[in-house]
Amino acid sequence: MSNDIKYELVDRIDVNELMAFYDAQGCVMPQSVDKLSKMIDNSVCFVTARDSSGQVIGIARGVADGLRGYLTECKLDPAVQGPGAVTHIDGRIEHDQYGIARQMAEHVIQALANLGCERIDAYAYGTEVDFCEELGFKRAAGIVPMTMDVAKMRRGQGA
Repeated sequence: MSNDIKYELVDRIDVNELMAFYDAQGCVMPQSVDKLSKMIDNSVCFVTARDSSGQVIGIARGVADGLRGYLTECKLDPAVQGPGAVTHIDGRIEHDQYGIARQMAEHVIQALANLGCERIDAYAYGTEVDFCEELGFKRAAGIVPMTMDVAKMRRGQGA
């Protein structure tokens, strides 16, 4: 199967195509075209993986500030992850039987390195930890991931 996959590194991705991919994966992403367009504008690169019919089956995305880069997203349609993909939600990388997600991630990492990034970070959830470790990422000792829900904060419901 991996021989039938076409990878493309681009600065931008079509917002409607990205929205359709997210919808197909059940991703909880902003459904506003304006918000997705802003996300696209603020990303430095995208990698798409397309099957032989040209359908997007995976995307990876990188952002950078000139010194640090972030592999912020790597999603693959669970239908092409192989039998190890169990939950089939959100395009989360649970299994990468054909190496498609790995190829996408490696293209983003190389693009970030070519931009001059001296450090590349990624956040992983569940089985994605194994995926990131296989790419060469190490667990950051002592770092506690933190997040803030700005929408709740604005409604006065705390972070």
